Amino acid sequence: MIGSGMSKRLPYTNKDVDYDNAKFRHRSFIQAFTQSLATSNLKRDCTSCSTGKFLLLLLVFGLAYVMLTHTSPGPIVSDNQAIGDGKSENNLITKGRITLKSLLRRPPRLPPRLPPDSKSSSNKIGHVNQDVGSVWTTRQKKVKDAFIHAWSGYKSYAMGFDELMPLSHHGVDGLGGLGATVVDALDTAMIMGIDEVTAEAGSWVEAHLAKRISEKGQVNLFETTIRVLGGLLSAYHLRGGEKGMNLTNAGPEPDVYLDIAKNLADRLLSAFTSSPTSIPLSDVILRDSSAHPAPGGLSSTSEVSTVQLEFNYLSSVSGDQKYSVEAMKTLDHMKTLPKVEGLVPIYISPHSGQFSGENIRLGSRGDSYYEYLIKVWLQSGASHESNTSYLYKMYVEAMKGVKHLLVRKSIPNGLVFVGELPNGLNGGFSPKMDHLVCFLPGTLALGATKGLTKEKAMLNNALSFEDIENLKLAEDLAKTCFEMYSVTSTGLAPEIAYFHTEEFSEQGLEGGNKSSEYVNDIIIKPADRHNLLRPETVESLFVLYRITEDPKYREWGWQIFKAFEKYTRVETGGYTSLDDVTYVPPSKRDKMETFFLGETLKYLYLLFGDSSVVPLDKFVFNTEAHPIPINLKK
Repeated sequence: MIGSGMSKRLPYTNKDVDYDNAKFRHRSFIQAFTQSLATSNLKRDCTSCSTGKFLLLLLVFGLAYVMLTHTSPGPIVSDNQAIGDGKSENNLITKGRITLKSLLRRPPRLPPRLPPDSKSSSNKIGHVNQDVGSVWTTRQKKVKDAFIHAWSGYKSYAMGFDELMPLSHHGVDGLGGLGATVVDALDTAMIMGIDEVTAEAGSWVEAHLAKRISEKGQVNLFETTIRVLGGLLSAYHLRGGEKGMNLTNAGPEPDVYLDIAKNLADRLLSAFTSSPTSIPLSDVILRDSSAHPAPGGLSSTSEVSTVQLEFNYLSSVSGDQKYSVEAMKTLDHMKTLPKVEGLVPIYISPHSGQFSGENIRLGSRGDSYYEYLIKVWLQSGASHESNTSYLYKMYVEAMKGVKHLLVRKSIPNGLVFVGELPNGLNGGFSPKMDHLVCFLPGTLALGATKGLTKEKAMLNNALSFEDIENLKLAEDLAKTCFEMYSVTSTGLAPEIAYFHTEEFSEQGLEGGNKSSEYVNDIIIKPADRHNLLRPETVESLFVLYRITEDPKYREWGWQIFKAFEKYTRVETGGYTSLDDVTYVPPSKRDKMETFFLGETLKYLYLLFGDSSVVPLDKFVFNTEAHPIPINLKK
């Protein structure tokens, strides 16, 4: 029976008496003996008589003598412990004997010796990270293989045409006949390191494009600027122009791309100089450098405000400011126009310089107006003191308007979406959301952190409450955009979706995937069920992964890529658009859009790769995914 005077703190086992449990260090025999003495009945028995007291005193003096004359065997050091120099010990141990100072100092804490199985398990995290990295390297290669397959179909059946019709094996010119797929795909091949394709595309540009520019007729200012001019300028930089990245030595010298870009831009400038206002005309006749408005006389708001990144960069590298001056006049003028909480109608008149109609949306004809407000400001160096700071203010005001007037939640499961005001502020709200609107999550995230990771922006104290709110909205919208894919039978999104709300509901128009949690939230009308291989969702997944570093965005991108591979790949080469994503097998449209190579596959490749490649704080992507370097001069 344990006496009441005995200590309540007992060793767990007899082994613990000879082992320093707190520090996992072996102790000397003397330390173990004194511990045993302190915890045994001998202490109580000996101190109860005078003889015992004398013997105990003698024992203490004897032990002191042994300890002072004992030679230290040296410290026991863990296998993984770094050994410092002698100075760090303050010379406490000298000439093989222990000093009084060494007895009084606190012994160092040494890490525990782990059994062999524990040591191996401690490295498992490293192996997991390595395995994860290899998985994404493999998946990135699959995207690269998809690009090569798409290019092979185009090269075999449509080389020099704007677009490939992969099922009927021929090409079509729907964008003015400038070989749009060649130029759109060029910088993607450079980024992917596919020198063979880079050489083929670059050689075609050098041999044919200048002649076509001088001979062709009507082209659209916007489409030609974002695809062809943007592609040439990006290729110029990535090939090493103006101390650019020089990702490859394949293809012509960088000045070839710049000279052709200047030739093209000189002709496109007529859209600005021929207009009676600061709003450019819609179409240009290349061979005689003339311009005219679109049928009906109006220009799209997004089109006139989505050429500035390209013209600004051309002025920067050419030294001729005429390109930037003309393009920026448009945004300077639009700053002065009346808006609805920062939101603008989708049409504008080059004759009056005023907005036309009341239709407000972030889908077609409205989308990239908002995108370029923030990107042109970022391109100029993101300074609140710069002469482009008004664009940032316009962007901030517009995003407040989006949140106040256009953001809603679906029922029954609360997907966050962006709707439309077809008849303006005083008309009804439409729960319609184009796939094109899925650019917005990426733009919101970019506007919040200015291209930095969220972690770095927070460390720099660079995120306001509004930035954090916008980043949360970006993540919510990105989920909705992904669910527009996962709700369908094919796993591919429709061109347009509607959302079930308290005020709007239609039965029998689900996406086809009955296992989706959101099958009753998303409505897909028969006329909207096609898929054009669009990039907007994977663009936003790419930006959000770079900024938040959340791996779910990679996983979502991988699911989308697998669906493209399964349902749109054409075995003879190329990929095709689909007529209806809600049925399996889906009926197919005989068309591969240029942006599948220029945007969709590029963003997927970058999403699965290293974030140091084309970093978001050094580049802005134009609306056709052509990276343009940021001018860091303030």
